[in-house]
This record gives sequence, C-alpha cells and structure tokens, in this order.
Amino acid sequence: MTATPGAPLGRAPIGRKPSSDPASVWVRKADLPELPELPDVPDVPAKASVYTARLTIDVTPALRGRIKVTAFQRGVTAADMLRALLEREFGEGAP
Repeated sequence: MTATPGAPLGRAPIGRKPSSDPASVWVRKADLPELPELPDVPDVPAKASVYTARLTIDVTPALRGRIKVTAFQRGVTAADMLRALLEREFGEGAP
C-alpha cells in the first residue's frame, strides 16, 4: 500500500462524493407532468400508480379498520380511496 501525501498511514483514500443525493432525486420526481388515465383500470389515474411522495399518519386501530372495511365495500384499495379523498379536499382548486 502506498501512502497518499498528507493522508494518515493505514487509511485508504475516500472516493468522491456522489453527484446527487438519491433521496433528493426521488423527491424531485413530484415535478413530473401529470399522466393520462389508465385505460385498463377504471377510475384510477395513472399518477396514483407513480408514487411521488409518501405520507404517514397515525390513526387508531378502530379508524384503520373502518377505512379498510369501507374501501372493501366500495371495491377499491384503501390507498386509492384516501388519495381520492385528499384530492377532493386539497386538490389544486381547493382554497
């Protein structure tokens, strides 16, 4: 092993820093243009299948159960049902 001038003996040199943080790249995907509706899945916009941000909330087990039962009764996933609810409440036209 040859020593690098100015580096302590016994340590390997460290490589370059990555050009961009993978987490930042993932978050920036939110700036993608809106996608058209999916033709083979009714009432599910294509943007729902492209996760651009993840939201975590704490709910009681009872509320979680009611959400899942309601989604099942409506024939949709809980995620799709909650996305639609959030879009209605906080969509681009909301105050």
